[in-house]
Parts: sequence; structure tokens; C-alpha cells
Amino acid sequence: MSFNMKSIFLLFQYRVPAMPSIRYNSNSAVKLIYSEYGDPLKVLNRVPYEVPTPQANEVVVKMLAAPVNPADINTIQGKYPSRPKLPAVPGNEGVGQVIYVGDEVKDVSEGDHVVPLTTNLGTWRSHLVLHKNNVFKIPKKLGLIEAATLTVNPCTAYRMLRDFTLLKPGDTVIQNGANSACGQNVIQICHSWGIKTVNVIRDRPNVEELKKFLTNLGGTHILTEEELRQTDIFSSGKLGKPKLALNCVGGKNALDCMRQLDNGGIIVTYGGMSREPVTVPTSALIFKDLQVRGFWMTRWVKENVDSVERFEMFSELISLMMHDELRGPVHKLVSFDNYKEAVENALNLTGMTGKKYIFLFD
Repeated sequence: MSFNMKSIFLLFQYRVPAMPSIRYNSNSAVKLIYSEYGDPLKVLNRVPYEVPTPQANEVVVKMLAAPVNPADINTIQGKYPSRPKLPAVPGNEGVGQVIYVGDEVKDVSEGDHVVPLTTNLGTWRSHLVLHKNNVFKIPKKLGLIEAATLTVNPCTAYRMLRDFTLLKPGDTVIQNGANSACGQNVIQICHSWGIKTVNVIRDRPNVEELKKFLTNLGGTHILTEEELRQTDIFSSGKLGKPKLALNCVGGKNALDCMRQLDNGGIIVTYGGMSREPVTVPTSALIFKDLQVRGFWMTRWVKENVDSVERFEMFSELISLMMHDELRGPVHKLVSFDNYKEAVENALNLTGMTGKKYIFLFD
């Protein structure tokens, strides 16, 4: 990665009081590790470890926060396409503070806040030793939750909205799983771009409270799965038919969303929370010319590690966050000592769609 790419983000650097230097103590390091795939509550162990001696082109990062994502759980279970070599440390994203800089590192300094740029680095640990090209400097004023969750869900939402069809202000996007972390990002990004959203959620006892929350994020219409089947907002002309559908549920609800698409529309699947397949009617392909696509953020990152598009994306997302137009997901901070609470919640399908658990490091 060149210095020029990273310098794109100088406009986000603000003058802030100098932070006290953090003493580098390799004896204080702890990590979660698993040596076999299986039930995370059984195969994960929290152990002390000695931080490797950094090379001249490396930095030592003291982790501040790291989220628990569904993909992290699936990876530990051995059910995810990306299978790290065992033994492995879980965690694909997070935010940390640089506490040591090698002599050949010029783009970051001690005290800077950084996020990792590649996957499978194992962020569920107190300290990371990373090559200088694997860290990305972010503004210190960026909120802890926004920083810790920057590289997965906001980027997934952004790419799906950018890469499959040309969306203009006034266009409509429909999505299911709208209360998920990614769904919340879709709502906010669309709102900032002037794009209308129809957001589908499962019915629940507090559904009106959830509808109010998603409306306050910028959602145009919030519908339960049952309400979607009966709605006339498209047939009556109240809202233009969607050009894009985003599906993380699958099954019948994906089909219901697909039926609302305009001719030539595209449905993009990026998850399957119902664990049911996506079924496409023949008529949808022949007479409506619908496109059925898939998206995996991990693959996109591998293909665009140093691309200009990636850093332009970071620039826009960080700008939205700094201007309070893109907020982090509903969450609960959990001490890294209490990792089992976060893991147990993530193993529950209801927990995955409730609030995101985020490890907080001492």
C-alpha cells in the first residue's frame, strides 16, 4: 500500500490532546484460541501469551474493542468457507491503539488508533503484532463502536448499494433483516444518499418500538413479513418499485421481497438466517428479467486489498460517521474476561438480530 493512498484520509485528522504513551508489557497479553472446530463455548479457551518481538516493518497494537459477528461464530464451528489454520485466534475486525512502531514504519505513530485491513488476523486478543500494510489509521475522534465495527457491516452495506445497480436519489431499495447490524447501515447510508428504503422485520412483542427505532435511523417504511405480503405501497404508486433487494434471511421472505422488484431488478443475497434456500420462480427470470446475485465481503476484500475504491469507501463511511449520519449498531460492551456471555448470545439466532456484543479490553 502506498503512502499516497493513506494520505487520502488526512482531511479527517483533527487536533486532539496528546494521549499518554502506553507501556509495552508483553506479559499482560491474553487471547482466545481454539485448536479444533466445534461448539465455541467448548473449544474456545482464554490463555495468556507472550507477544512476539516486532520487526522493523511492524507495529504493536493494544486492542481497544472487537465485535462478535455471526461469521466469527460460524468460523469457529467450521461452517464458514474461510477456515484458518489451527490453532487459531478468532475475530475479523476491531480497533486498537498503536503502542510500538518499528523503525521502518512511517505512516502511523504511537498513540494512533488503527483498524486491521485484512481478515483472519485474530482480533480476539489483547495485543496484535501487524505488518505496517495491515493497519489503517483512523481519526481518534471516531467513536469506539463505529471504529470497532467499521470494516465489516458498513462496508458490506456500502458495496451492495454501490456495485450491483446505479441508484439515484428517489430510487427504492427493499431489504429483509432490516434490524441487523448490516440492515441498520443500509438504512442510514440510503438516507444520506436520498434513497428510499422498505425495511422488512419479523413480528415480535416490541415491534412498534423497533419500527420507531428504524424510522429514526432514516427508514422510509418499516413492515413486518406479514405486512409486506399485504402492502399496496407499490401497486398504488405511493412508492416506486425497488430496483434492488438485499436478502440476509432466505426462504419465503426472500421470495416475498423478490416479488416487489421492478422489471430488471436485482436481488443480492449476503446471508441466510432462516437457513432456508432462496427460491426463484421461472416467471421472475423470464418475464421480469430479474437478476439473482450473491455477495461475500471477504472475497471482495481479497480482490480489492489496496484498491482506490476501498479507500474511497473508507473515506465516505468515516465522513458519515464523523458527521453523525452513520451510527454504530445497537450493542452491549462486554469485558474480555466475560467472553462466554458474548459468545453464548451470538450462538442464539435471536441474539444475532438483537444487539451486537463487543469485547472491551482493559
